Amino acid sequence: MSWQEQVRKCAEEQDWGTAMQIVEHEIARSPQDMDVREWRARVLLWSGRLADAEHEYREILTAAPKDADNWMGLASVYAREGRAGEAMAALDRALALDPKRADIHAARGRALRAAHNPGQARLEFQRAQDLDPADDEARTGLRSLQSEPKHTLRLGTDTDLFSFTQPNNDQGTSIASQWTPCWRTTIAGRFYRWAGKDAEKFSASVTGKLPRLGALEVGGTTANDNGVIPRDEAFLDYDQGWKLGPHGWVRGLETVYGQHWYWYSTARILTMNEMGIFYLPRDWTWSLGLIEARSHFTGTGTEWRPSGVTRMGFPIAGNDAGRRLGGSLFFAVGTEDFAQVGQIGRFSSQTYGGGLRFQMTARQDVTGVAAYQRRTQDRNETSFGFTYGIRF
Repeated sequence: MSWQEQVRKCAEEQDWGTAMQIVEHEIARSPQDMDVREWRARVLLWSGRLADAEHEYREILTAAPKDADNWMGLASVYAREGRAGEAMAALDRALALDPKRADIHAARGRALRAAHNPGQARLEFQRAQDLDPADDEARTGLRSLQSEPKHTLRLGTDTDLFSFTQPNNDQGTSIASQWTPCWRTTIAGRFYRWAGKDAEKFSASVTGKLPRLGALEVGGTTANDNGVIPRDEAFLDYDQGWKLGPHGWVRGLETVYGQHWYWYSTARILTMNEMGIFYLPRDWTWSLGLIEARSHFTGTGTEWRPSGVTRMGFPIAGNDAGRRLGGSLFFAVGTEDFAQVGQIGRFSSQTYGGGLRFQMTARQDVTGVAAYQRRTQDRNETSFGFTYGIRF
């Protein structure tokens, strides 16, 4: 194995100490060999010693200013240090020395994309692909500049089967629009058939998000309730997340606090909910939520009742084409759903359920969920539903 192959192997294993020892040994043997000095600069860059890498590349370029590879290496150092202007200037020098190299055009495309100049970045990636149709970086760069979808349309249906009354069916549609990185709106309609009665509900919400301050969503609903669903609703949710690093059992944490008001023809309900979502290794998630519900029925007093839910999400399969299959399991105790009249009142319950989500393409997915609920008075409910989502 050549010394260059040994250095690459050490780099793959991130054994920077051994890699540097090999390079320093070769420099001692041939102190004027610029190729060995270039390897030293690369190892310094790969290991994150950016100031030393910059110094090394500058010395090399003083001795050999017409080597495009070294100008690209210096540009990589500047890019890692956040010095976008100097990185672009170094890439311009490399391009002037060898204007027909696809990798230089691709590197300029990445720099322009990072500088929020998508038009020029697209031209550079296209030039790279024209020069080398097999260039994966150019192809990936062009894909990364495709317009991100702003809207998500979802269609869904749910069925509830009861041991003590007729089935309940409902269908719904919603569209969420991400107008800017900070603002999103959601509108939705849902249609119910419950205990032989029909009802319809329309909802709308707006979400504002600021870096480091989290996201706040406010919204409400109005309905032709027919005594089945709330006549009106109002809600707000505050969401905040933190990245905790790539190592350890918890990679990230998200907290959600919300309040929801339901106005029925015979009852008023306020719920306050707190949810914590833990992001675990290998794309697993675990969430734990608590709900405190304040119920007031016509002609009776006010009562507070707690409930809770826990959920585990996990990946099942995936491939390089972007298809993903994921699953989830959840368990809830208490009266955790107040959106239908059949879920309010003085009863206790335990709900067991799970779901599957299949990401067919980057813009389409389908989700299925099923649950079984045991209630007091020897009653039970079996629920299942499906949703289809498309982004455009």
